[in-house]
Amino acid sequence: MSIRIDLLELHAANACNLTCESCSHFSNSGHKGFLKLDEAESWMQAWRGRVEPKLFRILGGEPTLNPRLPELIELAARCWPSSRIALTTNGFYLHRHPGLPEVLSRHKVKFRLTVHHRSDEYSAKVIEIVSLLQKWGRAHPFEMSVENAYRRWTRRHHGFGASVEPYEDRDPGKSWEICPAKECVQLFRGRLWKCSPIAYLRLQKEAYPALSPKWDDYLAYGGIGPDCSDEDLAAFLQRKEEAICGMCAASPERFDKPSPLIRRSVLRRAAASASASTPR
Repeated sequence: MSIRIDLLELHAANACNLTCESCSHFSNSGHKGFLKLDEAESWMQAWRGRVEPKLFRILGGEPTLNPRLPELIELAARCWPSSRIALTTNGFYLHRHPGLPEVLSRHKVKFRLTVHHRSDEYSAKVIEIVSLLQKWGRAHPFEMSVENAYRRWTRRHHGFGASVEPYEDRDPGKSWEICPAKECVQLFRGRLWKCSPIAYLRLQKEAYPALSPKWDDYLAYGGIGPDCSDEDLAAFLQRKEEAICGMCAASPERFDKPSPLIRRSVLRRAAASASASTPR
């Protein structure tokens, strides 16, 4: 049985060049690595015929850090030929992929450039990126959109690195209602996960073994594997709020995030200083 779903997302890379505060993928914490093609194929093939996404989105982290990104798009198009393929990137390393525009055009990829700050330094970089995209588009037309992501930014957790802690509003129903990722099913390590924060929390724990025990109940969640029954899969995909939704805020906490160009070493020192000065 194949179940049609709106969206399925895949990390092409866990690493990211930006340090966006309160990243919902925990990608600001310096995670390493990118997805290998054989691994990606095994994950996709395990779910092919079980789920059929209307949109299959490749993102990260920062997907252009994966040197085989064009081939990954090709693989996704083969595994889910009836799905629309999408790519979301901050664009900083698009120049590393001269073969990408032809792939974007041939597979009618829905390309989205996300802008994460409005400083002069960041804006100058965006101008360079858009100029490259326009050049690509003249040779190989493809659908492109630009999203000012900083305008809708909300806090997903508190702290940075080892000091990250979840919200404790204890109202998962309300957290789910306002969740911007409620339809963003993740394909990670061969399993399906409800959303990006619960999936990539594992990367945070692996990078920082001394992570707060407040995360322990959430780390016990394991998503669902391809060996599940059709009934369990349908129930997983139809389920709305769960206890794990309590890790996020029950009401939106908007803030003007600092520049994502700040070095991680600076953020780590600031986090360590804040932790040391907090009364115990």
